[in-house]
Amino acid sequence: MSELTDFKRGQIVGARLVGASVDKVVEVFSVSRGTVSKTYSAYLKSGKTFSSKSQRGPKLVLSDRDRRSLRRIVTKHKKTTAAKVTAEMNVMLTNPVSTKTKRRELHKQGISG
Repeated sequence: MSELTDFKRGQIVGARLVGASVDKVVEVFSVSRGTVSKTYSAYLKSGKTFSSKSQRGPKLVLSDRDRRSLRRIVTKHKKTTAAKVTAEMNVMLTNPVSTKTKRRELHKQGISG
């Protein structure tokens, strides 16, 4: 089953708060008893109806602006090495990034070699 949306989670909690039984909530929202119980228990524990897991995966190191700048440097100096591009780019960044990260980002943009 797909993950619950924040809206549906709020509806489940709201239904339970106004006195609807677990069975009634299961019937109305087409979710399992466990889902209703976990959602309502999480609400009682934290007071929130939304998921605290807003972003999955590793945090992005480069911003959109950094990515554009990286692309500009590479297209301007086509014969340069990744190490030189990294050195030039790290001068502009507050948090220096490794050569491997730059290569990975360039690969995502379709630039290789």
